[in-house]
Amino acid sequence: MDKKHIITIAGRPGGGKSTASKALAKQLGYEHFSSGDLFRAIGKEHGIDVTQTNKAAEHDQDIDRQVDERLEEIGHKGDQVVIDSRLAWHWIPQSFKVYLDLDLEVAAQRILANIDPERQKHEAISTDPVEYAEALQHRLDLEAARYQAKYSVDPYDHANYDLVVDTERNNPRQVVTQILEAYHAWLKHS
Repeated sequence: MDKKHIITIAGRPGGGKSTASKALAKQLGYEHFSSGDLFRAIGKEHGIDVTQTNKAAEHDQDIDRQVDERLEEIGHKGDQVVIDSRLAWHWIPQSFKVYLDLDLEVAAQRILANIDPERQKHEAISTDPVEYAEALQHRLDLEAARYQAKYSVDPYDHANYDLVVDTERNNPRQVVTQILEAYHAWLKHS
């Protein structure tokens, strides 16, 4: 399998996927794509939040299909792209696959500290980190069950990735540095 100049970044919410993927794209001069943004946009079109969109996707095959088709298209035609997505590693196996790991309570605290008030209102996000961590876990459980049923994959299994980075122990600059070093080493080894 030929390697592509594509980095796919997965992980739990709040783990720094957006921050890392945007910084990597900028440093490398690559394009940036976020399937989470696409997923939220699809939900917004239907007037529902991201959790409701996940629930709707269990019955509406079109939601996942739109995201999956976009990822497959990037995998076939794209080059020099950094993708923030839970399943891009699956759809683009020739990419450099990264997982950003973080405890959900820490993730909830990070998200709440930086959340846009409009998003918080629209998605009915609790201001209590413990409650929000529980809501995040529920969302992840829904996603994991759906991905297992549809694709027989577990996006939270570290074995799927070329690199796993703990974003609680590493600041954003360190995360990007680790990814860049591992990515360049990966490209050199055919």
